[in-house]
Amino acid sequence: MVLAEPLPAQSVGQASFGRAAPGDFHRLSFTGNGSEYFGIWIVNILLTIITLGIYSAWAKVRRNRYFYGNTVLLGRGFEYHARGGQILIGRLIVFAYLILYNVLLTFAPLAGIALVLLFLCFVPWLVARGLRFSARVTSYRNVRFDFVGRAGGAFLAFIIGPILAALTLGILAPLASRWTYRYIGSNLRYGQRVFSTDPSVGAIYKTWGISAAILVLGLLIIGFIAFLNIALVSTAMENPDFLPGAQLSLAVLAVLGYVLILSIFGVAALVYRAGVRNVAWSATTFDGRHRLLSDLSRLRYTWIAISNFVVTLVTIGLMRPWAAVRMARYVNEHTGVRFDGNVGEIFSAIAQEGSAVGAEFMDIEGFDFGF
Repeated sequence: MVLAEPLPAQSVGQASFGRAAPGDFHRLSFTGNGSEYFGIWIVNILLTIITLGIYSAWAKVRRNRYFYGNTVLLGRGFEYHARGGQILIGRLIVFAYLILYNVLLTFAPLAGIALVLLFLCFVPWLVARGLRFSARVTSYRNVRFDFVGRAGGAFLAFIIGPILAALTLGILAPLASRWTYRYIGSNLRYGQRVFSTDPSVGAIYKTWGISAAILVLGLLIIGFIAFLNIALVSTAMENPDFLPGAQLSLAVLAVLGYVLILSIFGVAALVYRAGVRNVAWSATTFDGRHRLLSDLSRLRYTWIAISNFVVTLVTIGLMRPWAAVRMARYVNEHTGVRFDGNVGEIFSAIAQEGSAVGAEFMDIEGFDFGF
């Protein structure tokens, strides 16, 4: 298969939301189903409760192996190789740190504060190490992924970026998103081959503009409704004899107001997340010539996420497996790769080169700290 013509880096995902992908993209698929995953999920929960949380490490392995194994590209699923013991060791280290922190904070507060500052200094290193662990325990066609990002890049992407976005009330959030995707996408490896991504800030700002409009419009509507009820609220606050029933109604309205505000922020965030993913993935290349694609419909993605949350909440969590499978299926179906050349020859060459990640990684330094 020969690439007919190059596509602009950011135009693919932006122009094709919710529609069939152009060109010869091979889409991923998800072959799992809700009832099958429910069996794994319920056993994981019961064993985690019985073992007072210890089994949660192995539960994570079972869950990831199910989802990775059912994520299929060109007829082959991905594989997850982490072991429960590795995850448990990482969690025990974090748990020991929390105990030490609380003890020091109780008997030597200054030492406790120093321990927190020391931990914050290590956060970028822990993030980079967590990404490397996740990549190295993942394989496709018996070839491992790898991640070569350093702590300095993680500091910029995961510490400076979010702080800058918060200080500017979200105005510079697209810049922070670009740093994050560049850090992850340009340090990822498959075998000896590299991924590369450089999403356009302008394209990210276009999707950010939609989210910002949703946020501003929603807050204006809430503000208008609150303005109409100012007289009622003022009466309630100034009159001590105000009926208890009316006070209860005001309390309910206040709670509904908070829920509405959180919902607006949630919708805006979901729309932004889908849009940025489309921009970043569609600007990503593998081995310098194979093109990735994401064409999530922002409306559909948001609806699935919200309805999943509502259904899970109403069923007290019992429909969580169905919701997880539903989202995985949708995201996979809107993710694709276009290979420049014969697919069989490409993967054969990569397999012959082998992977830079040796099996010894699993025994020497393969611990997951949950970052």
